Amino acid sequence: MSDDTSNTLVNAVVGAVVTVVLSFLGVSPIVGGAVAGYLERRDGLRVGAISGAIAAIPMVILVFLFVGFFGFLATGAPGFFVFFAAIALPFVLLYSIGLSALGGYVGVYLADEFRDDRDRPSARSPHDRR
Repeated sequence: MSDDTSNTLVNAVVGAVVTVVLSFLGVSPIVGGAVAGYLERRDGLRVGAISGAIAAIPMVILVFLFVGFFGFLATGAPGFFVFFAAIALPFVLLYSIGLSALGGYVGVYLADEFRDDRDRPSARSPHDRR
């Protein structure tokens, strides 16, 4: 595994952890994706989408448990579980992955906007001999 890939995965996992920890917020995938994109500083859509996919794993598990428990209580039939999961699963994936990709794009934009001026060649003083 190359160094760039391992950094991308680490940044995506950090973004996914932020998403899960802030899951009480409605916009937590955007925040988690933005963190991943900010850390990555390039290719924000990709790292944000990876972050969202990783964060979707616990979300999908919770949806299945919730729907299975309450669906069985309400109808007593596992068919309701399958029907509702077929509707809920794509929504959860679209919500998590889509908003995280958007957040990754925003994170890269913020990283470019707030990077240190010393990194920019035009901001160097004439006396700087780097």
